[in-house]
Amino acid sequence: MWVIFGVIAIVTTFINLYMYTAGKDYKLAMAMALSFTALTICADYSFLTRWVKAEDWAALSDVIPGMARVFWFLTIVSILLNIAPIFLERRRRK
Repeated sequence: MWVIFGVIAIVTTFINLYMYTAGKDYKLAMAMALSFTALTICADYSFLTRWVKAEDWAALSDVIPGMARVFWFLTIVSILLNIAPIFLERRRRK
C-alpha cells in the first residue's frame, strides 16, 4: 500500500508543479501531494509493524536503516517541491 501512496504522492507533486507553471490554482494538488506523502510514511510504518509482531528481527535490521534514510530524503524533497510554487509566486509579486 505504501508503494501506491508513494506513486500517487509523486504524481500529484508533478501535477502541482504543472498547474503552477500553467498559471492555474495549484493549492489543492499541493495539499494532496503532501497528504499522500504522509500517508506513504504511515502505511510503511504499519507494514513494518507486521514484522515486529512476527518478531522478524533480521528483516527489520535489513530494511529499517535504509528505509529511514530514504523516507527522510524523499519527505524533504516532497516538501520542498510542493512549497516551491508558493515561494516562486511571492518572488514574482515583488
